[in-house]
Amino acid sequence: MRKTYTSAYKAKVILEVLREEQTLSQIAGKYEIHPNQLTRWRKGVIEGLPVLLEDRRKKESEDKETRELVQELYAQIGELTAKLNWLKKKSGIDVE
Repeated sequence: MRKTYTSAYKAKVILEVLREEQTLSQIAGKYEIHPNQLTRWRKGVIEGLPVLLEDRRKKESEDKETRELVQELYAQIGELTAKLNWLKKKSGIDVE
């Protein structure tokens, strides 16, 4: 059966790995976790740090801009759909 670890447990272990007070093998033995697993966890943490440290105000601003753009595009779709239906009606093409 596969072991599962809570994120709090993983964080505790990875903080110990990042402190580098013991070797990876020593920490792996202490917690009975394969060294390759610790390496993957450490890599994931290091790769995720930029996202974690991003400026939230900038992200909120980008989210607002995206919502406004989507709203504008939906309005254009509605307008174009109405024009298309009008043209179909005027040209005698069957409108469903």
